[in-house]
Amino acid sequence: MHDTVKTSPKQRVLRTPSDLIQAGLAPEAARNTLDAVASQFATAIPPAFQALIEAPDDPIGRQVIPDARELSTQPYETLDPIGDDALSPIKGIVHRYEDRALLKPLLICPLYCRFCFRREHVGPDGGLLSDEELEQALNWVRTHPAIREIILTGGDPLMLAPRRLKHIVQSLSAIPHIETIRIHSRVPVADPARITPELLDAMETDRAMWVVAHINHAREMTTEARTAIRSILGCAIPVLSQSVLLRGVNDTEEALEALLRALVTARVKPYYLHHLDAAPGTSHFHVPIEEGRALLARLRGRVTGLAWPTYVLDIPGGKGKVPLGPDYLVAGNDGKVRSPKGEIASFT
Repeated sequence: MHDTVKTSPKQRVLRTPSDLIQAGLAPEAARNTLDAVASQFATAIPPAFQALIEAPDDPIGRQVIPDARELSTQPYETLDPIGDDALSPIKGIVHRYEDRALLKPLLICPLYCRFCFRREHVGPDGGLLSDEELEQALNWVRTHPAIREIILTGGDPLMLAPRRLKHIVQSLSAIPHIETIRIHSRVPVADPARITPELLDAMETDRAMWVVAHINHAREMTTEARTAIRSILGCAIPVLSQSVLLRGVNDTEEALEALLRALVTARVKPYYLHHLDAAPGTSHFHVPIEEGRALLARLRGRVTGLAWPTYVLDIPGGKGKVPLGPDYLVAGNDGKVRSPKGEIASFT
């Protein structure tokens, strides 16, 4: 007779209200609210991310623990805030820009961010393209020669089995007009143990391969996350980051500076800082654009240019991203250009 090994709450993915209560991340009194949120939006907190939570309302917990405010939808919030559905010519494909397209082979994530703009669609049971649907999506790419870049997203493409990911990467690499393959993923920080030699082998290609890791707080850059990122870099795959500006997570000078510095010291180039997309039930994360611009302006000169992301807004309706970066120079009526520190030049 074998001894039964009891699994600690920190050794499994937390998915249900009972899991959250048992792990001490929510009180029993919140069960009805948690059930109501769970009926609409998925929850998953893997062990690596759970270990970072010091309190339910800290910068890590806020990102992943369900909140009653998710049940409140503001008038400006929409089910498809950036127009994915409207710009999907075929299942699994989103075509917003002339020379690139998204390929979403699954809608499963290692964790489910409470602010996600695809929160109506993602979940542990949904969105895996069948073999036939995947082949139809790949055929769409093959028949659109203007497409030069494919962004693998979802869901999280690094949640795929290595065999499946390898098939997709090799299929895309065999299309003559595809020059760049980009993988957007939360896995390096959410579940770094998934970055195995088999998964790295699946990303092998003769095309330009980039990984863009979604990272919102410096504490996410654990030793394990840095090791996972280093293994990706060791395959000659550059790693960029994208972050979302979030109330209570990274909306202070100290928090944002720490995040940018942690990224650069791990050889990750900050790429995008996103203004929050207006998905249902996310208003408690909202940081006004002018506040975000002022925050970045105060950091200018304090952190290296290597750490500087582009602050962007995805215009609702699928009209694409626009930069929001602060205006450092203002042209006056007197023919002078001024910065916040005073007059610097004349202009004609």
